[in-house]
Amino acid sequence: MLKVAKFGGSSLADEKQFAKVKSIVESDPGRKVIVVSAPGKRFSKDNKITDLLYLCYAHIKYGVDHRPMLETIKDRYREIVDSLKIEFDLEGAFRVIEEDLAKGAPESYLVSRGEYLSARITAEYLGFEFVDAKDTVFLGYDGSIETEKTYEAIRLAYSKTKGCIVVPGFFGSLDDGEIALMSRGGSDITGAIFAAALDADIYENWTDVPGILMADPSIVKDPYPIPKITYDELRELTYMGAKVLHEASVYPVKVAGIPVNIRNTNDPEAAGTLIDESFEDDDMKDDKFYITGITGKKHYTIIDVKKDNLSLEAISAVMQVFVSRGIKVEQVSSGLDVFSVILENGVNKQSVYSIAAEIEKMTGGSVKISEGISMIACVSRRMVFRSGISGLIFGALGENNINIRLISQGARELNILIGVADEDCDRTVQVLYDSFTKKGA
Repeated sequence: MLKVAKFGGSSLADEKQFAKVKSIVESDPGRKVIVVSAPGKRFSKDNKITDLLYLCYAHIKYGVDHRPMLETIKDRYREIVDSLKIEFDLEGAFRVIEEDLAKGAPESYLVSRGEYLSARITAEYLGFEFVDAKDTVFLGYDGSIETEKTYEAIRLAYSKTKGCIVVPGFFGSLDDGEIALMSRGGSDITGAIFAAALDADIYENWTDVPGILMADPSIVKDPYPIPKITYDELRELTYMGAKVLHEASVYPVKVAGIPVNIRNTNDPEAAGTLIDESFEDDDMKDDKFYITGITGKKHYTIIDVKKDNLSLEAISAVMQVFVSRGIKVEQVSSGLDVFSVILENGVNKQSVYSIAAEIEKMTGGSVKISEGISMIACVSRRMVFRSGISGLIFGALGENNINIRLISQGARELNILIGVADEDCDRTVQVLYDSFTKKGA
């Protein structure tokens, strides 16, 4: 079995976290490909290495002496190297960095050294071979992965090793050899790319949380982790504002049919969250909860069009108004005589009222604008096997005097969207979470 394991910055923040990583890797011989981030925060007011590197380059850019900042960064790594008692030429590594900076190395080079040094140190500590992402991950100038070239390079590089490697995440190189950075969180993407290229059995993403949570922990205290979630459910939750894995970080493994397991470095015995295309027990009749996850997003505007026997032609004409003005429609809900268009509140208020007037004139119906609306998504593949979900939502919100402004369910019965006033957003998430977890218990 081949497992690709990515460890985030919190998993490599100091020597104690490095020791946990080593224990996790050595506990399973299948963990042969390790992808690492730069060291993260050791405590709440600490700094991530990546942030310090960005600040260091800002010093260079504006003519401020960057050497004290670079020395601070080196001290973080020295503390780790000395505590782990490994032989790694840290002074030599930073001497090379200084020489490259003197030659005019760009920001992307300096920032990438966070992951680069982290991977070099991890490889030495584990006794694995180091494989540089610069030589195996290739990006276009638009930031996209050059998949075919990258996969071929990864397979070739891996074939030349003894099978146990450490790779720095977050960066790759352009066609001219210059280092290019991915978006923040790019180490997740690197891990997914290596898993897909090497046809891994599973991609493990190790972090400091117990998995993907059922609700935002800033709203719901200690929400349950989600044991299993499909890629489609994950996409729905992410789209509606949940802070989970970015779609780009799971796309390569989704296409390759490789499951993802979100695990907690600080609690390695916990199962975490498993993400896959589907599950054999998809009916989940014995599952504890009705809902996979609940998330909310504020600041929407709803335009309601009401007209007796509203025709499809009229609805199509309404949609064309938004298309012609280049305004993105977030959601659409329709009934026999009512058609609702949901827009994010970034749309200019004057434009909204101008559009409403045009639609009213075009359809001959009445148009109502509701601003300051939050959309709450209840996501679950289990809805198709459960009856009374909508009734439970209406009942729970009614008991708590929360007025529902809109409710819509997709044809696939994967999610239910509820519109409420912005001031009721957090309370709605809490009420629904309590209702679904208690009713399903």
